[in-house]
Amino acid sequence: MTTHITHHSSQTKLNWTNVNCEILKSAMERETSKIHVVLLPFPAFGHMMPFHQLAIALAEAGVYVSYILTPLNTLRLPKPPQNLSPKISFVSLPLPIPDLSPLPEGAEATVDLISGGWELIKDFELLQKPLEKFVLEHSPDWLVIDFFTSAWGTDVGKDCGVPVLAFSPFSAATCLFWGPPEYLTGDGQKRVRSSPESLTKPPEWVAFPSSVAYHNFEAADGALLKGLYEDNATGISLAKRFAKIINASQAVAIRSSRELGGEYLSLYAKLIGKPAIPVGLLPPEKPKERQITDESWIETFKWLDQQEPRSVVFVGFGSECKLSREQVHEIAYGLEESELPFLWSIRKPIWAKDDVDVLPPGFAERSFDNKRQKVCFGWAPQREILAHPSIGGSLFHAGWGSAIEALQFGHCLVVLPFIYDQGLNARFLVEKGLAFEVERGDDGSFERSDIAKALRGAMMGKEGEGMRACSRDVAVVIGDREIHEGYIAGLVEFLKSRIEKPK
Repeated sequence: MTTHITHHSSQTKLNWTNVNCEILKSAMERETSKIHVVLLPFPAFGHMMPFHQLAIALAEAGVYVSYILTPLNTLRLPKPPQNLSPKISFVSLPLPIPDLSPLPEGAEATVDLISGGWELIKDFELLQKPLEKFVLEHSPDWLVIDFFTSAWGTDVGKDCGVPVLAFSPFSAATCLFWGPPEYLTGDGQKRVRSSPESLTKPPEWVAFPSSVAYHNFEAADGALLKGLYEDNATGISLAKRFAKIINASQAVAIRSSRELGGEYLSLYAKLIGKPAIPVGLLPPEKPKERQITDESWIETFKWLDQQEPRSVVFVGFGSECKLSREQVHEIAYGLEESELPFLWSIRKPIWAKDDVDVLPPGFAERSFDNKRQKVCFGWAPQREILAHPSIGGSLFHAGWGSAIEALQFGHCLVVLPFIYDQGLNARFLVEKGLAFEVERGDDGSFERSDIAKALRGAMMGKEGEGMRACSRDVAVVIGDREIHEGYIAGLVEFLKSRIEKPK
């Protein structure tokens, strides 16, 4: 099956709705400072950062937040705004690694691992007793746990008498694709994922037109099906974890909005039989001023300053995607073939001897000589890059958090998904007219011409006009602070309404 570059008109695909400002007003008028919630994310940056943004949003609404992290991850996250520091506490709980743990020393997040994360998940569960001790000592009103793997958090809530709220950093479209608990566990013979092919079409419960499903090459090897339904090193399958968390939670809070995917939200709530509360997209705060001290990045921003407005493609695939040498090289040649200016942030893969070995022969030298190309290795100040007026598009893996960061600036999106929910996000973004997806062969391979074609179409082609207009519309909505505050106000209202009276 070949993935085609497609787009839809912004005239028909986005469902803008008015925010109920009365909810926002009533919530802000009431006293919320007595609410105390504990946040428990899974130790991956695609999870910790949305939890961090949720913590800030709740604190701004007057809620006290205790954010549970391990010591190293506490240092890795940005500090909250100074005015919110009385409301947000980073609670550092050391990870009690067993003597025979296969994890490398100092590994506290998936970014620290070469491959696989089940061992980390298994050791992460050892935080159950320390967390239980903290909850008993501080008596929070709510325990907000990660929708992904923190199923043991539901046991803490039950044992300590604290209500549980699940928080999904995934989109509502992804949550709906996986379905309600009975379909995840197969209770009553309801399991519908019996073959890799079953992942390549929207599930039977999706009653409206949808293209959110995996492509054949993403599902063909059975790894997705196995990863979801088979018991892993932790002794419980991912599907059973999802089901346990949904069943034990008072509601599921989702990093989505009614404006972008409201039909997925509504149907998901109906399926699980409990509230599916949108918390908005939780975009990170736009940088107010550039605070770059690294000399190489100062030079890079000087280079960006010399480019035409909205002309540069930012390229980045994060730290979780482990690209092969062939994939990196095809991306490199495709960028050159597009003849568009680009800034590529890349981390040295394990297969490369050094930074130069990452790129095709002569590529680094050509980039150095070409004033329209820039390649940077290691950490990158992504928010500052995306905010720069010369950036007009992003080539990336379709991670939900990265998509939101790019959309808030109205960038053209070109998606090349590799792992986890990225394929589902890519289909959703294309469906909404917000992205082009790189064309790929039946085996998932892509060529430099596929990269170049998608980039040119998105950034300057006639076929991308609708997408560019749609992206600008979305940026206006994402930039509307009142909308975000309205979603958080709705969540706070729910939290207040369900707090149990002391016995």
